[in-house]
Amino acid sequence: MEINRNQWMTIGFIILAMGIQFRMVDSFVLNEKTTEVIAKRLHKNDMVATTFLPAFNVPTPPSHRVIRPPRWLGFMMISVGAVLMLHSLAMPKPG
Repeated sequence: MEINRNQWMTIGFIILAMGIQFRMVDSFVLNEKTTEVIAKRLHKNDMVATTFLPAFNVPTPPSHRVIRPPRWLGFMMISVGAVLMLHSLAMPKPG
């Protein structure tokens, strides 16, 4: 299957929009379930285990994982998305 002009434009637009989002957001905070899944995949069992408060013997929820993407990632995605969109305009129309 060959990728046509419309598909290149869509892929470029999605990557461009994701790049803008990465430039506008400083960090992403994951919820408990996602943090546990990532910890299991990375074999870090210390993140999955719950700790107990010594005074009350109550389990505390696992900590939230914070992801801080590098600053260059947004710029790279914006430029790749723009190049793909311009490439789609240079291609012949489908049909």
